[in-house]
Amino acid sequence: MNLRDQHCRPLEGHAPMSQDEIDAHLAKVVGWALNDGAIEKTYRFANYLQTIAFVNALAWIANREDHHPDLSVHYDRCVVRFNTHSVGGISLNDFICAAQLDALGA
Repeated sequence: MNLRDQHCRPLEGHAPMSQDEIDAHLAKVVGWALNDGAIEKTYRFANYLQTIAFVNALAWIANREDHHPDLSVHYDRCVVRFNTHSVGGISLNDFICAAQLDALGA
């Protein structure tokens, strides 16, 4: 099943992904990279209004999936960082949300 068609699930008590699993999943999401314990991507926009529209769409997805990223919002870009606190690292939920954000067409 495609990552963007999946939904996040509770992962308390599960182990984080191994480096090999992270590498395999990074190959499935364009522009995402491992950075300091999280997967991260910078989305760029023409102006502030487009950036905030993206942040609002992102918030809707994060709320629906109950999986919330760290954001750094700027005039023409938004840096998105996912990791899964309940597993102490990276999980499938991070990649599911990454794929759903990429499907926004930003």
